[in-house]
Amino acid sequence: MALADNAGCAKPGEDFPFPEIIELNVGGQVYITRHPTLVSVPGSLLWEMFTQKNIRSLARDSKGRFFVDRDGFLFRYILDYMRDQQLVLPDHFPERSRLQREAEYFMLPELVKMLAPKLSKQNSLGDDPCQSDPEELSPNADAARNLTSASATLPSAAAGGPGGAVTTSVGAAGTDIRRAGFITIGYRGSYTLGRDSQTDAKFRRVARIMVCGKTSLAKEVFGDTLNESRDPDRPPERYTSRYYLKFTFLEQAFDKLADAGFHMVACNSTGTCAFAHDQTDDRIWTSYTEYVFYRE
Repeated sequence: MALADNAGCAKPGEDFPFPEIIELNVGGQVYITRHPTLVSVPGSLLWEMFTQKNIRSLARDSKGRFFVDRDGFLFRYILDYMRDQQLVLPDHFPERSRLQREAEYFMLPELVKMLAPKLSKQNSLGDDPCQSDPEELSPNADAARNLTSASATLPSAAAGGPGGAVTTSVGAAGTDIRRAGFITIGYRGSYTLGRDSQTDAKFRRVARIMVCGKTSLAKEVFGDTLNESRDPDRPPERYTSRYYLKFTFLEQAFDKLADAGFHMVACNSTGTCAFAHDQTDDRIWTSYTEYVFYRE
């Protein structure tokens, strides 16, 4: 439990203003670590912060923890590096470039070099599985490549005949083929059913819109509005049900799915009812609703 008075577990002295154990609030994520860990890389931003004598100049949150306004989920890799100056990332790590930006902010040049894209002998970016999300190979994508290749090898004499028309349509179709799949969005909501038996049936803001589906499809549809904080290291070809959206209006989610070519194929809802007060007939309904979307 965080301490509200000094953000640590020991009382700092005059010669050593920082406690041995330090609590950090990095972008809303709480970390507890030792002071020697934070100053293990001389010249880094954390070293500058936690070697100064004026401890009051550092920002604190409401509970007295030292506050750093950066990505709280990526900071765990920064802290791991500060412990032993080694970099260990999970497989299919999709945020390597963002982590490199964090390393630059925290003034860790050696970590920046470790995260920099490697150049192959052909002066092109090397095949690093952690550099970005690898494109998932689906049957439709393979078919598009094969059709495009076939159209390129057709004899030029057939360009003006029926074969030429087919080639043109195949080429156009090949550039527009998208991966098929399902995406499910769900939310929990509540409403009151009073004596007049009327409810508010309008679309309204909900507490959180959750996303379930293949990671690559979810990122394609929702982009930067997809919050991956609860499942940050999920490979793109795997499924997840832990993502949620940064906005809270259902209409926005439906619009994005429609723009990406998805259409609703099913929906379901479950609910429970309880009386709001013993002295009234007002009832509160709590429900969980899911909408299933599909793209051919």
